[in-house]
Amino acid sequence: MTPVPLAARLGIPSGPLFFPVTAYGPDGSVDLDVYRAHVRRGVEGGAAAVFACCGTGEFHALTPEEFEACVRVAVEAADGRVPVVAGVGYGTALAVRYARVAEAAGADGLLAMPPYLVLAGQEGLLRHYREVAAATALPVIVYQRDNAVFTPESVVELARTEGVIGFKDGLGDLDLMQRIVSAVRTEIPGDFLYFNGLPTAEQTQLAYRAIGVPLYSSAVFCFAPEIALAFHRALESGDTATAHRLLDGFYRPFVELRARGRGYAVALVKAGVRLRGLDVGEVRPPLHEPSEEHVKQLAELIERGYALLEDNK
Repeated sequence: MTPVPLAARLGIPSGPLFFPVTAYGPDGSVDLDVYRAHVRRGVEGGAAAVFACCGTGEFHALTPEEFEACVRVAVEAADGRVPVVAGVGYGTALAVRYARVAEAAGADGLLAMPPYLVLAGQEGLLRHYREVAAATALPVIVYQRDNAVFTPESVVELARTEGVIGFKDGLGDLDLMQRIVSAVRTEIPGDFLYFNGLPTAEQTQLAYRAIGVPLYSSAVFCFAPEIALAFHRALESGDTATAHRLLDGFYRPFVELRARGRGYAVALVKAGVRLRGLDVGEVRPPLHEPSEEHVKQLAELIERGYALLEDNK
C-alpha cells in the first residue's frame, strides 16, 4: 500500500492537532512511560496528529538524546494511526541535526521553529529553512513567530521549496496572514497548508478560518480533550452557537488566566494535565510553575468547561 503523504493526512483533520507536553519524573529526567501514556491517550481520544517536542513539549529544554527518545516513543504510541511531526530548531546546523534525528526516529514530518536568538533578514531566513528542508526526506512546516517573520513574497518562495508543505503562524498579524495566503494562492495554486499557531489557538480560530487558515494547534487537548473535540466539531459543522458558548465560558477565561504569568502557555497546560490525573511533572527552567491560586482557578475553569458540554446535550 502506498503511504498517504503528510500534507493529505493533515489537510482534512478528523480532530484537533495534539501538541503533547513532555513528561518529567521526580528527579527531573524525562519519564518515557508517562509520556507514552500521554501520547497514547491523545491518539485514542481523537487527535488527528501528534506534534512531538514542539513548543508545548518544551523543545528548548530537551537534550538531543532526550529529543530522539521522545520522538521515537511518540511514533511507537501513535502506531501509524496518526502522523507524528517533530519540532526542530536553533541555528541551521543544529536544526539539520535534529531533523535527521527525527527522521531516524520515525517521524512523519517536521515543524521548523525560529532560528535561535538572531534577527535575520528574509534572504537568511529562506536559506535557513531551505537547508533544513533539504536535510531529510521529511516534509516541513515552517513556523512564523518571534524572530522569524516573513513577507508574502518570502512565503511564496518557501512554498516553491521542495519539501516545504505548510506555514504555521504564531505572530497573530491577520492582515499579514491574509496577504500571505493571497500571494501563495495567486502565485502557486495548490494545497499549501496553513496553521494557526497562537497560544490557545481556538480563541482566534474563527478569524483565522475566515481568511483561509483552517488548521490550528490545540494545547487544551492535552488536558481537556472532550472540550477541544467539541469545539473542533462545532467549527467543522458550522455550529457557531456551541463555538461561542465554549469561547465565552471556557476559552476566553482560560486565555485571561494564561496571560497572568510568563510561560503559562506551557506551564498552565502541564498543570492541567496533572489536574486530570496524569503526573507529567513540572516544567523545566527557565519556565516556572503556576501559583497555587492560579492552579486552583484552572481546576475550577476545567470543571466549568465540562459543565458547558453537559449543558449542550
